[in-house]
Amino acid sequence: MHSEDTVSIPVEATRLRGDLALVQGGDGIVAFVHGSGSSRLSPRNRAVARQLNAAGLSTLLFDLLTPDEEAVDARTRVLRFDIELLARRLLGVLDWLGAQPRTAHLRVGLFGASTGAAAALQAAALRPLGVGAVVSRGGRPDLASAWLDRVRAPTLLIVGALDVEVRALNEHAAHRLRAPHALRIVAGATHLFEEAGALEQVANLAADWFGRHLAVPGPAGVAA
Repeated sequence: MHSEDTVSIPVEATRLRGDLALVQGGDGIVAFVHGSGSSRLSPRNRAVARQLNAAGLSTLLFDLLTPDEEAVDARTRVLRFDIELLARRLLGVLDWLGAQPRTAHLRVGLFGASTGAAAALQAAALRPLGVGAVVSRGGRPDLASAWLDRVRAPTLLIVGALDVEVRALNEHAAHRLRAPHALRIVAGATHLFEEAGALEQVANLAADWFGRHLAVPGPAGVAA
């Protein structure tokens, strides 16, 4: 059972729109960091979020850019690659989650797609105690290469087998990560995981990863 609310998140000098789904009794919340040219309305991220909710995880889908910035980015394609800006926005969202009575007690995971995965990895490096796990879907970890060895959160990299260039970038990133990590290749999938069953595999992998790493341990000798 979960509740859903539209939220307005103050970050720096602006406000970001978000959709917050809180699952009763859950230990963790996953913030989605969308990729190039996308938004909180991404049908792929929303499909994954629904599966995470079903697995007992709360979710926050939010816009990294304001409507005016989205209009500029649609013309220039510049802001989507401004990882420093996106990571700062994400840090503001993490601060907001930590300050809200409904979410302050929840362990936070980050689900990043495409360029959003780079922002998620940078934010995780900057907040080692505030991020419990990271999942990257078709991500661009190369855009956060300077931060990879500082990431401490367990990190799962998911990439399509047919997404050849991005697969190579993720394989290289996996060798750079010092945190516990895994690389999962989805057979027959391209960059957007549009093939039958591909996105479901992504959601299953993410739910398992977050479920293991965001769960609050029970007392010694007692299963959580």
